[in-house]
Amino acid sequence: MKFFNKKYMSFFTSLLLMTTLAQGKEFISSAKGYNGDIKVKVDIVNNEIKNINILEEKESDFTKDGMNSIIADIIETQSVKVDNVAGATSTSVGLKRAVDRAIKESKANLTPKEKKVIVYNDVTTDVVIIGGGGAGLSAAIAAKDKGSNVILVEKAAILGGNTNYATGGLNAAETSIQKNKGIKDSVEIFIDDTMKGGKNTNNKTLVEKMANSSAEIVDWLIEKGADLTDLGRMGGQSVDRTHRPTGGAPVGPNMIAALSKTAKESGVDIRLSTFAESIIYDGEAVKGIIVKAPNGQKYNINSKAVVIATGGFGANSDLIVENVASLKGFGTTNHKGATGDGIIMTKPLNVDLVDMEQIQTHPTVIPTNSVMITEAVRGNGAILVNRDGKRFINELDTRDVVSKAELNQKGGSAYLMFDENVKKSLKAIDSYDKKGYLTKGNTIEELAKNLDIPSKELEKTFSKYNESVKTGVDSEFNRQSLPTSLSQGPFYSVEVAPAVHHTMGGIKINENTEVLSNGKPIKGLYAAGEVTGGIHGSNRLGGNAVVDITVFGKIAGENASSFSK
Repeated sequence: MKFFNKKYMSFFTSLLLMTTLAQGKEFISSAKGYNGDIKVKVDIVNNEIKNINILEEKESDFTKDGMNSIIADIIETQSVKVDNVAGATSTSVGLKRAVDRAIKESKANLTPKEKKVIVYNDVTTDVVIIGGGGAGLSAAIAAKDKGSNVILVEKAAILGGNTNYATGGLNAAETSIQKNKGIKDSVEIFIDDTMKGGKNTNNKTLVEKMANSSAEIVDWLIEKGADLTDLGRMGGQSVDRTHRPTGGAPVGPNMIAALSKTAKESGVDIRLSTFAESIIYDGEAVKGIIVKAPNGQKYNINSKAVVIATGGFGANSDLIVENVASLKGFGTTNHKGATGDGIIMTKPLNVDLVDMEQIQTHPTVIPTNSVMITEAVRGNGAILVNRDGKRFINELDTRDVVSKAELNQKGGSAYLMFDENVKKSLKAIDSYDKKGYLTKGNTIEELAKNLDIPSKELEKTFSKYNESVKTGVDSEFNRQSLPTSLSQGPFYSVEVAPAVHHTMGGIKINENTEVLSNGKPIKGLYAAGEVTGGIHGSNRLGGNAVVDITVFGKIAGENASSFSK
């Protein structure tokens, strides 16, 4: 009887499992992504994945398109063996792992399928934008707002480019935000700061255009959904003019989320994982571009106007060394796609290039993983200390000066230090802490011990700096902005060193963003963002990249639209 019962129960258990799989069931599982666990629900019917929903996640907004792409690929191929999304690798791995765990829990026998073959035909539009970062999205929206049909191609599977990693903010003068906070500023001071920061080698006409358009672009971005209501100050600025999201959150992800949503809702035809190979040019005017589709097929996008917004070349080590040999072996803060595609693509058109040798290093990058610590941490009060426990530079001097000073210290690096008050003042620091980048000490003495630097000297350094804050005068290094004393424990530190950050050189444009060849505009060809040169001169000030890409991106889109009609 006991044997019969065991057989009987085993039979019904198997029958129940078969019935469950046949009728379908929701399986929930999770796995670690970049910012935390990704929780998914996988619907499986008759041994086939029918749907995948993300129930919980804390990933950056710019990864959403990538996650949707992975989900579509998994459902189509009935397999988690799909490609990761470049620029969101940890998110991709976490999502696939969560789905895989749900599949294993279901005990379903999936039958892998081949991806459908898509045939791409040549298309025609008014304006085509190459690049889906801050400049490209600004251009696409501006052109669409003027009534043009717009196609935007982006070689990655996600929008945003380097703008996704912009943390500090957007510099602008005479803005509504400044006025509401009682901050006095002027376009003239903004121009002077930018020219001084660039060693007066900037194209002043472009600088004036950027500064005069800066207040307008802040209002435009806020209208499109960006949060730029907080204000701070970055190195080289005379006034609090760095606009950023509430609480000092990173500006890039917030802005890209707003611009992406606006572009999609306005009807911009966005084509991801689509690489622009070349520009169609008949010797007199551009006629469109040739692109490579996600499946490798090539086709033409015919248009009357083309906007190049492909970003800089900070991740192209060969091009970096070709222009500045001394940067061989340097790390980079740039995403993998910043390879100078626009510069390479325009060579057959004999376009003018400018300032290609002007390549900026960022002074606060973690040497072990190339993670950039935003300049806003220094702007909010942090100090730089060497291995002897001493300050050695005005922390808010220009990036080139601070980078050089760090390289002259023991070990070629330094420690960025701050207290609990500074930590609370900036949301970006929370993410550094959660990811384990910070060394902590309840007292200055304990922090020094954890870093193996002289505690007495470090205590003297903090005491002297706090006295400077109290008197408003930094007698050692003439730091002008002294926002807060560093006296509230716990105390924090992160090791930093210079890395390639921004390429100031690129395609030469005029104030209408027209691309120049032998000093004359190429009909129908425009460029904006880090792919261009001349605006920042020999050194870019923190916060000027975001205003540059949006101001000139918008101008490029508007002018390309007008030309196409």
